[in-house]
Amino acid sequence: MPIDPQNAFLSVQAGLAQLSTLIVSYSFSAIGAVILLIVGYIVAGLAERSIFAGLGHIHGFDATLRHFFSKIVRYAILILVTIMVLGQFGVQTASIIAAIGAIGLAIGLALQGTLQNIAAGIMLLALRPFRIGESVEVGSIAGTIEEIGLFATKLRTADGVYILAPNSTLWNQPVRNFSRNGVRRSDITLSIGSWNDIDRAQKTLLATAAAERRVKREPAPIAFVSTLGDST
Repeated sequence: MPIDPQNAFLSVQAGLAQLSTLIVSYSFSAIGAVILLIVGYIVAGLAERSIFAGLGHIHGFDATLRHFFSKIVRYAILILVTIMVLGQFGVQTASIIAAIGAIGLAIGLALQGTLQNIAAGIMLLALRPFRIGESVEVGSIAGTIEEIGLFATKLRTADGVYILAPNSTLWNQPVRNFSRNGVRRSDITLSIGSWNDIDRAQKTLLATAAAERRVKREPAPIAFVSTLGDST
C-alpha cells in the first residue's frame, strides 16, 4: 500500500508539535523544580541556623539537643521540598506521603527499643538528672558520668571500669546523684574495743575531721556511740 507523502508529512508535523508542547511543558516544570530546590535548600539552612541560635539563648539548653532539633527541622523542610518537586512533574504526592508514613511506621516498630533510648536521651539532656563529671548510682550501675548521648550514656566506675548504659535503663530508674548538692553527709562507722576510752576516741575523730579541709564547718561534724557490743 503506497504511503501518501502529504499524510506522512502531516503526521510528522503533528508529532513534532506534540513533542514541542511536552518539551515546553517539562522545561517549565524543570525550571520550577530547580527554583524550588534552590529556595528550599536555602530556607532549610536558614531554619537550621535560626533554630540552633534560638535554642542557644535558652540558659542551660544542651548543645546535643540544639544540633538534634535543628537537624530535624532542616531535613523536614528538605523532604517537603522534594515532595513538591516531584509534584511539579505530575507525580501523585499523596501516595508518596502515604508511603513515607508507612515506611516510618515500619521503621518505628522495628527500632522500638532504639527510639525509646533516643526519647530517654532527650529527656535526660533536657531535665539533667545528672551532668558530665557527676557521680551517680542508678539501679546496679554506679560511676562517674563521662558522656551523655542520644542513645546511651558512658560512665566510669570507681575502679576504672567502662560502662555504656542504654538511656532507657537510666531514665526508668531512680537516680542517686552524689555530686549535685554542694554539701553531703557521709556516715563512717568505726569499731573500738571495750577497753578503749570512748571520750578520747570521739575527740580524736572530731580533731581529724576538723583538720580535713574538705569537711564543712557548718553543719559541724559529730561523733557518737551508736551501738555497744558484747564485752568480756
